[in-house]
Amino acid sequence: MAVGLRRALGIGLLALSAPVWAAKKVDLDYHVRLLPQSDQAEVRLTLAKGEAVRSLDFDLGDGSHYSDFKADGQWQLTPGKQARGLWRPTGDKASLTYRVTLSHGRKSGSFDTRMTPNWALLRGDDLVPPAKLDQQDGVELVSRLQFELPNGWQSVETAWPRIGKNKFRIDNPSRLFDRPTGWMLAGHLGSRRTRLGETEVTVASPQGQGMRRMDVLTLLTFIWPQVQAVYPRHPGKLLIVGANDPMWRGSLGAHESIYLNTRLPLVSESGSSALVRELAQVFGRINDEQRSDWISEGFAEYYAIELVRRAGGMSDERYQALQAKLTRDSQKVTTLRGEQLSPAQMSKAVVVLQELDREIRLKTRNKRSLDDVLRAAMHLGTVSTKAFVQLAESVLGEPSKVLDSALLQ
Repeated sequence: MAVGLRRALGIGLLALSAPVWAAKKVDLDYHVRLLPQSDQAEVRLTLAKGEAVRSLDFDLGDGSHYSDFKADGQWQLTPGKQARGLWRPTGDKASLTYRVTLSHGRKSGSFDTRMTPNWALLRGDDLVPPAKLDQQDGVELVSRLQFELPNGWQSVETAWPRIGKNKFRIDNPSRLFDRPTGWMLAGHLGSRRTRLGETEVTVASPQGQGMRRMDVLTLLTFIWPQVQAVYPRHPGKLLIVGANDPMWRGSLGAHESIYLNTRLPLVSESGSSALVRELAQVFGRINDEQRSDWISEGFAEYYAIELVRRAGGMSDERYQALQAKLTRDSQKVTTLRGEQLSPAQMSKAVVVLQELDREIRLKTRNKRSLDDVLRAAMHLGTVSTKAFVQLAESVLGEPSKVLDSALLQ
């Protein structure tokens, strides 16, 4: 009798405490309708239970890309150079709808993002601006993204897991507010896919843009064993998108995705690779602070060379010639500190990291290398120059002569 009573009491207590531990899941759906005739997307955020969220406070930049706001509940727009939009949803089901301009031009006449009658190459970060989320305790938002494409447009690609036709699951454990970030591409597309290790890789571009999709996949397949050996975490999905001029003639990594202008060589005359550099940025996910841009940028450029070399894609002679060029290009550099690196500072950052790698290998008799410093920096997430020196010296086991330099002051 006593045992039965204890068991019944235990079950009753468990039942009472269950709601405290179980997060209440609330759907947050993003619906994006692409409107090429007006160079816009109509974006609708729908909360299944509006009362679950007290407010979403959006950072709208200078406000020029967003318009036509309509909201269930309260909507307060604060214009200016740092425009903000505050949404306080009410009631059971609540929606916020607005329009966003998709083509972003540069002074040079090229485009960072672009929409044409047949395709759109955009960043999810622009579709849904960053926001501070204030939600009720014990609520977990379950976010999904669905595209409504213009007539005749065939498909859409994002770096998020596909859960249906033109529909994706948005889940970023490092953020409270799950929004659809990263490069996205929709329209008349050509795509190639393969699986490398744990990662589904897609290379996509609008048709007729000269994207060398098989070349990209071949280079990635070639270096992938080295990528796996260096980086402890690998995304489940990687999207590489490309387009020709007048898209910006450069390369840029974003959430599990890379943009590459189709005119860029996969490996440059010097032996470095824009594709591998952006891959190193995407996999490393290192954020620097306190004017320490040289750390993330230097790591990316260092591994753009190193991964190709380790895979056997660079002879010793070519590697030495590249090192000599980096040294030559950076001989007048007096500091690595700053928010944005010049090309000469970038070269110097790579030279410093190469010297640090040699110092670590020599002191630890090849048991440790710069790879160990990279992994420690990845673990920290955000790294300053001071923290970087401490990480390197913990790997070395003693103070570093390479890092005892006026370059880092």
